[in-house]
Amino acid sequence: MSLSDRPPRDAPVDRSIPRALTDLFQEVILDHYRRPRNRGPLEDSTHAVTMNNPLCGDVITLSLVVQGDRIERARFEGRGCSISQASASMMTERLEGTRIDEARDLSRTFASLLHGDRDREGDETLGDLRALGGVSKFPVRIKCALLGFNCLDELIEEVADPDRQGGDRPGAEP
Repeated sequence: MSLSDRPPRDAPVDRSIPRALTDLFQEVILDHYRRPRNRGPLEDSTHAVTMNNPLCGDVITLSLVVQGDRIERARFEGRGCSISQASASMMTERLEGTRIDEARDLSRTFASLLHGDRDREGDETLGDLRALGGVSKFPVRIKCALLGFNCLDELIEEVADPDRQGGDRPGAEP
């Protein structure tokens, strides 16, 4: 493409997602909702927190086994919409075996994606979580997708400060 073939700088940019990609993303979300990974109690957890989104009733309990600076295992329990449950399933898949600083980066990257950062759509570190990028077009659903990550952020703070108390946390925003 030559410079003369480029659209003017002020030309509108088509940011629509191709239909085939949208269908694929919806299928990934539904798969995680129907067959969640890492769902259930984690009896020997070292850290756990429960949060809810009072606007829609979603509830997530995130449990981790942390050894040193690494998340060895991650499980979740809860109830809610397909977005919150699929997001928690995808998140726990990405967390197992990661270092705490990697988990913090994952949380920040995912939040950026949901708040409309288009550069994050191709970020391979997100894995299946990229399928939730379309949630950014529905502000009410962003809290659903971030609920498990809000739990994660709380637990990361707890790991960083062992004197901090874990437990139940009302609200989707820590």
